[in-house]
Amino acid sequence: MNFNLKEVFQPKLFGLLKGGKYNTKTFTSDLIAGIIVGIIALPLAIAFGIASGVTPQQGLITAIVAGFLISFFGGSNFLIGGPTGAFIVIVAGIVAQYGMQGLIIATIMAGVFLVLMGVFKMGVIFKFIPYPIVVGFTSGIALTIFTTQMKDFFGFPLDLEVPAGFIPQWACYFKNIASINWVEMIMSIFCLVICFSWGKVTKKVPGSLIALVIGTLASVLLSRFAGVEFATIGSKFPELAAGLPMPKPVAPEFDFETVKGLVSPAFTIAILCAIESLLAAMVADGATGKKHHANTELIGQGIANIVTPLFGGIPATGALARTMASINNGGKTPVTGIIHAIVLLLIYLFLMPYAIYIPLGCLAAILVQVAYNMSEWRTFKYLLRGDKSDVAVLLLTFFLTVIVDLTVAIEVGVVLAIVLFVRRVMQTSTISVLEGHSVAATEDDEKAAMENTDRLDIPDGVEVYEIDGPFFFGLASRFEELENMKTPGTKVRIIRMRKVPFIDSTGINNLRNLCERTRKRGVTVILSGVTDKVQASLEKFGVDEEIGKDNIFPHIIPALEKATELVK
Repeated sequence: MNFNLKEVFQPKLFGLLKGGKYNTKTFTSDLIAGIIVGIIALPLAIAFGIASGVTPQQGLITAIVAGFLISFFGGSNFLIGGPTGAFIVIVAGIVAQYGMQGLIIATIMAGVFLVLMGVFKMGVIFKFIPYPIVVGFTSGIALTIFTTQMKDFFGFPLDLEVPAGFIPQWACYFKNIASINWVEMIMSIFCLVICFSWGKVTKKVPGSLIALVIGTLASVLLSRFAGVEFATIGSKFPELAAGLPMPKPVAPEFDFETVKGLVSPAFTIAILCAIESLLAAMVADGATGKKHHANTELIGQGIANIVTPLFGGIPATGALARTMASINNGGKTPVTGIIHAIVLLLIYLFLMPYAIYIPLGCLAAILVQVAYNMSEWRTFKYLLRGDKSDVAVLLLTFFLTVIVDLTVAIEVGVVLAIVLFVRRVMQTSTISVLEGHSVAATEDDEKAAMENTDRLDIPDGVEVYEIDGPFFFGLASRFEELENMKTPGTKVRIIRMRKVPFIDSTGINNLRNLCERTRKRGVTVILSGVTDKVQASLEKFGVDEEIGKDNIFPHIIPALEKATELVK
């Protein structure tokens, strides 16, 4: 198969610069939006890094490197990339089991998967993932993030070993409830109130940033003048007190057993990245009236996830909240995302030494807000009103994410998406018996005009069955029912296929078996309304020879004429 690279890889930035439409006014808008989004991304990058089981600078490095590359190579005008809450659970699990080397390998593998998805034009497929599946694991991730933050939110001791898993974690919290640090908890609640209420003051500056600044100042002042100590980034990562090293390229050590064990987590990262980024891009399109290029976006996300871990970063994708913040603050092009990455780089170089004073309870409060915004509890409640199959899929995906494992939930979700898609298609494909002694004669407007008639009589001894929809493996059981519907005295069975857009190999096999068995019963099979595409498939498998080329007709009229001759 020949691939046209220009067809699947069309970065919006390249088209913008090539078209010569970029001007000073647009750059000014992008500059302002980029600065604001960079400031918004700061506390989130730090919080996501720590929650994922890595260091705060690794979260920031991810926002810088991936944020730049996603905007540079991406297929959306507006998408802002970086670490997101969706990856916290899977990244923490990989780090705990395989260490940082394992995370680097898994992220690179996920990036390769994403590039291949884009090259093979799979971007459109993610639009067909059922909404209950997306809401199910998104809500599950939100509850999992909320659970993981309770240790810092309630001020449990830093040396408290919290086990993995939703139920064991809550059991640990209740078992150690006497160890709650009420001062830490008050700080967390104070910062959480700021996060949720600051939007009433202004939406230009995010509440998470204000909570971060006020919480840090309060921690420093109370520690210095009142002797009240808080758990901070510095107390959790004491090595940061000496300053932040510049990120250096890291060469991963690949070995077959590790790679084999990381295939499933890497696939989960890739699917999560594709779903989250393309959903964010579609929301941005709806808000702006623009269109993104899905396959280019997948390739851009893949490049970002291949390169970022080489600098010590973690998986990244398009972030909806930061994308919408960019749009709301006047961002017009991918230049906004590039400026946002530059702003974060400047913060990393000149302000990150002060990060050691940030209270962990403040970061926990920020992530609790993130979990709340991710939870989509109103949508979840609304979907519970749907039909039983959708509710079952929603709940199954949700509970698998929370109780079992996100990787399992994603894999089961993908399988469910395929099953539901096949089920929907099966519901659109039907086999019906045309009752009575008359049948619509027209195959199309041209034939109707030519014949100047609407209905033709069906002679005795002739049965007419009509297939409406794709003739594929989903019709196998219905085809068996069709075979057993023969009435006494039937000599000819006409299968009308005017509404069959295609036939797959299973459909071919079922058709061949039907013809063979009906011949043994003394019944002749005639095909009517066979399109050129279906005819080509029949010829490819030699079925036209088995049925008899003189028993295959493009219209019902000659098919009925042939049937009339056979029953005389």
